[in-house]
Amino acid sequence: MFSIVLVRPEIPHNTGAIGRLCVGLGVPLNLIRPLGFRLDEKSIERARLDYWKNLDLRIHDTWDDYLRVENPNRFFMLSTRGERSLYECEFREGDALVFGNESSGLPRDFYSKYKDRLFKIPMPGEHARSINLANAASIAAYECYRQISAKN
Repeated sequence: MFSIVLVRPEIPHNTGAIGRLCVGLGVPLNLIRPLGFRLDEKSIERARLDYWKNLDLRIHDTWDDYLRVENPNRFFMLSTRGERSLYECEFREGDALVFGNESSGLPRDFYSKYKDRLFKIPMPGEHARSINLANAASIAAYECYRQISAKN
C-alpha cells in the first residue's frame, strides 16, 4: 500500500511504536542507518516487542541504498520545516512517508535537495516546537491510509 521510512532514528521506543503502527496497517518500515539503538533479538525481547516478528522491517545503510533497493514511486518528507500541509498531499499506492530523527530531523542537505517534497503537520497551538515522532508518523500514516483506501 505505502511505506514508512525513518532516517537515522535515535529513540527505540518511538521506533517500536512506529513498528506497531506498521504492523497494524500492514505496511513496511524502512530504517536508514545509523540507528541510535540495537535491533538484536535480546534487545527486541527485552523491550517486549512481541509483534516485531510480524513487522516487514527493511534496514538500509544509506539513503541512496534505500532509494536504489526500494525504488519508491514517490516520497513525502514530514518536517516542521515544511511549508505545505500534510493535508495538501494526494497519496497513492506505492508512496513512502519519510521522517527524520528525534533530535535533528532530516539530514541537513535534504531541506534544500527535496524542498518540493517537504510537508508539515499543522500545529495551531503556540507553545510546542514539534510533536513526538511516533505521533507524527501515526497522523501521516492514517491520512495516507484513509486516502488510498477511499480510492479502492
